[in-house]
Amino acid sequence: MLIAVPKEILPDENRVALIPASISVLAKAGLEVMVESGAGAGCFYSDRAYEEAGVRIAPDAEALYSVADIIFKVRPPEAEEVGKMNEGTVLVCLMDAFSRRDLMEQLAAKRISGFGLEFVPRISRAQSMDVLSSMAAIAGYRAVIEAAGLLPKYFPMLMTSAGTIPPAKVFVIGAGVAGLMAIATAKRLGAVVEAYDTRPVVKEQVESVGAKFVEFDLETEGSEDAGGYAKAQSADFYKQQQEQMKAKLAAVDVVITTAAIPGKKAPVLITDDMLQAMQPGSVIIDLAAERGGNAEGAVAGEVVEKHGVRIVGYTDYPSRSSVHASQLFAKNITTFLLNMVKEGAYTIDLEDEIVKGALLVHDGQVVHEMIKPLMEQKGE
Repeated sequence: MLIAVPKEILPDENRVALIPASISVLAKAGLEVMVESGAGAGCFYSDRAYEEAGVRIAPDAEALYSVADIIFKVRPPEAEEVGKMNEGTVLVCLMDAFSRRDLMEQLAAKRISGFGLEFVPRISRAQSMDVLSSMAAIAGYRAVIEAAGLLPKYFPMLMTSAGTIPPAKVFVIGAGVAGLMAIATAKRLGAVVEAYDTRPVVKEQVESVGAKFVEFDLETEGSEDAGGYAKAQSADFYKQQQEQMKAKLAAVDVVITTAAIPGKKAPVLITDDMLQAMQPGSVIIDLAAERGGNAEGAVAGEVVEKHGVRIVGYTDYPSRSSVHASQLFAKNITTFLLNMVKEGAYTIDLEDEIVKGALLVHDGQVVHEMIKPLMEQKGE
């Protein structure tokens, strides 16, 4: 069985799905690997490094896809990439399936079995396959680094002969993986950190990484789904939340928002009215910008300024730490595949909770229970 690793074609995507250090474990399982020339350049892995690990180098994507049994990618493929894939190939990557229904149709038409790594269930056995957590941790870290670079103040308290500089005040909204990493990073840089989440159960986690947990007077029962993610709330809930949060935002220097609901537009947590209450020079890092943004006025991929507040909508934080992002991604995707491999061949076992949970397209059909209804709606 041949695993093919193409070069990512999305602009500014510097990650690669498999690094040289991951090759040996696949070889031990009886799998062969081919990598497109230059695929690792964005994270400083040369073709020579892959060859020394026992990998064959393909001169271009056409040559790679023509012999592939299994394809490892980071980002979802574009139509031109799917067109080069052979029928019956297995594709493993982040699929963005809720917004890429066209891709689901293309994969089904070519009878490609497509696995979306973001759908790997959050169970103990799948922790080493959890790409979302790996990438979210990097995003939380990079969010603070970007904020520190843009904030016209020091992060730590400094006592100097010219006077004492107070520490920056950071407020993190959402205490999932990204939020907790943002808290820990901001704390290490010397900021005073507070955090808020609709799920009261995360209070202990927030405090364990050095932040004060902020509680608003809101009804939070049933705010967490079975997978541990925050659930979407009512419009009235978000209105009350915004009213109580406004005073908090006026007192901080940096806000990092992480609120995203799988398959839905990100909830607007910071309105224009709330922006006007913030201190000039403040910074908002909106980690949900790619899904519409938690801050009103956020633009995916850009930094915009409103009422003296800079709103950062970057969507490529893991790519900005491409070396370690690729290392973690490679571990996740390799472990995921090896769960299906025996004696050098893979088996799609639909009785396996992990396999079934991540399988989106199979045998010419969209099969995932969350995506299939969306495809049926599209056809109505």
